[in-house]
Amino acid sequence: MAKRYGGNFSPEGGSSDDDQPQRGQFHGARVEPAGARANILFLPAIPLVFLSLNDGAVGMTIGLIAAGLLTAAAFLLREGLRAEAEFNTRRTARRPAFPRKIFASVLTGIGVAVAAYRTEYLDAETAAQASLLAPILFGVVATVLHSLSFGLDPMKDKGMEGIDTFQQDRVARVVEDAETHLTEMTDAIKRAGDRRIEARVERFQDTARDLFRTVEEDPRDLAGARKYLTVYLQGARDATVKFADVYARTRDAQALADYSSLLDDLEQNFAARTRKMLLDDRSDLTVEIDVLRERLQREGVRLD
Repeated sequence: MAKRYGGNFSPEGGSSDDDQPQRGQFHGARVEPAGARANILFLPAIPLVFLSLNDGAVGMTIGLIAAGLLTAAAFLLREGLRAEAEFNTRRTARRPAFPRKIFASVLTGIGVAVAAYRTEYLDAETAAQASLLAPILFGVVATVLHSLSFGLDPMKDKGMEGIDTFQQDRVARVVEDAETHLTEMTDAIKRAGDRRIEARVERFQDTARDLFRTVEEDPRDLAGARKYLTVYLQGARDATVKFADVYARTRDAQALADYSSLLDDLEQNFAARTRKMLLDDRSDLTVEIDVLRERLQREGVRLD
């Protein structure tokens, strides 16, 4: 007897809950800021190197210098775009101490100028006849176009008014160490070879980063959150390293269940701490408003 085909992907078929993306699964996902338009700037140095190999000692040296400058500019641009993306995601942030994108534009202009001078040098009968005007113009135009294409670095702090810079520096150091723990967790869990548990670790990391951002916005919360950013994350990292080693060898289902349960407990505790901080901040705001109202009333100002 014929039987109608059905399944998860058939027109009338349903799908199980495991096949559906969990709610909030992509929370915190970010696009790589240094995309193709930045990475493509690594390419011009490659043909320049090969074209310079048969140009004699001087021509080859000039070509290699130009290729090195263009490659360094591409590296700086990529890091500058990432730093700018991180700056934009935070409510409070300091401007980059080293303006990578600006220096990338300058290095690009210098690299283009040196490459153009190489052409002038090869075309001239003597080194003294090589013109500097064209290379300088090419370098200036390349610098301007690079700056217009990728913009400049953030030139001023964001949301830093009224924030104790000393406390902010303390928070920055603690958060940097905490991010190191998360990076080590990511590197370790890859050894387990299970994409599902890798995604589970990523969701925990998103929850932990929510706590990071809350502490950064109000450095006074550092005292209450320090054990979460140090002790708990160190324990999570150590547990991840041990689990990855065991699971990669044995594929023990019980070890997987225990580790997943640990991540659930950690995520709940981190989320609860973040909510408590937000509630405390709101309570502080309410107290400030009440104090201000009382002062206004003592001054004879009546508020409806």
